[in-house]
Amino acid sequence: MKTVKILGSGCKRCVAAADMAQQAAHRLGIAITLEKVTDHAAIAAYGVAATPCVVVDGKVVHAGGLPSHENMTKWLAA
Repeated sequence: MKTVKILGSGCKRCVAAADMAQQAAHRLGIAITLEKVTDHAAIAAYGVAATPCVVVDGKVVHAGGLPSHENMTKWLAA
C-alpha cells in the first residue's frame, strides 16, 4: 500500500490533486492511504515553497500547481 500526502491549504487545486490520486489508484487497482496536510509547519518541513505538493511514500514528487493525470498515474505505479 502506498502512502500519498497532498500538501496545501485545502484550496480547489489541493482538493483536485487528492481526487486525482484516488482516481489514479482506482484505475491502477492499488490501495493507497491518502492524507491531506494543511499545517504550515508540516508543509515547510518538506522544504517546498509552492502548493499543492504530492508526496508519495515520503518523497516529494510534485510541487506547485496541479499535476497531470499521466504523472499521477506514473508516480503511483512506480
